[in-house]
Amino acid sequence: MTSLLPAATVAPPREWSAVLFDLDGTIIDSASEIMDSLAHMFTEMGAPVPDQETLRSYVGPPLLDSLRMTAGFSDVDAWEALNVYRDHYDDHLLHSPVFPGVEGVLQAIQAAGLPIALATSKPESMARAVLAHTGLDRYFTVVAGASDDEERSTKADVVAEALRRLADLGLDTSDPVMVGDRGYDALGAAAHQVPTILVEWGYGSPAEAADALAVVHSADQLRSMLIG
Repeated sequence: MTSLLPAATVAPPREWSAVLFDLDGTIIDSASEIMDSLAHMFTEMGAPVPDQETLRSYVGPPLLDSLRMTAGFSDVDAWEALNVYRDHYDDHLLHSPVFPGVEGVLQAIQAAGLPIALATSKPESMARAVLAHTGLDRYFTVVAGASDDEERSTKADVVAEALRRLADLGLDTSDPVMVGDRGYDALGAAAHQVPTILVEWGYGSPAEAADALAVVHSADQLRSMLIG
């Protein structure tokens, strides 16, 4: 990701009650595996494979919506394409590495006593498998993702579910913060009055920083913003 905002725009740290994390592009570097599975999907569907920049734009938002709106598939074809994609990606989802420094941030947040929730548009079953494989599952109080039937798929819906599950555990959700890499994360969180810190190492573009509270350029900077 190129620079989203100059460092001077980074907001000062504040006390948060909980931290919500996106997964793809924020915790794990999954673009290569996702794009390979997307290319396989387009080929299997008999459609031209988009260029790399277009394929990368699919990483993050709910895929079913992108297949309808960006690829122009009908509802029936979009569901077929989604299943082709999931079958292929299911064999590759555990290959994605964790971004450097991210586990240290999670450790520090947990040590500070803040609950951590995952809020991802990736199917929840896949997200849980990734966290278990990487050993990061031990840091998360709540894991919320898209439902397999896509009834819960938008970032706003997933953020709502993550907050609900935290509240059901009796945890304070009065001042949560979202950590993501796309403008889509910021907009989804903003639907619930949750500010977003964007990480520069993900897959967003400079234009996507407009709705973010701040942009951080390193794991150390992220840790400072979250726990001081």
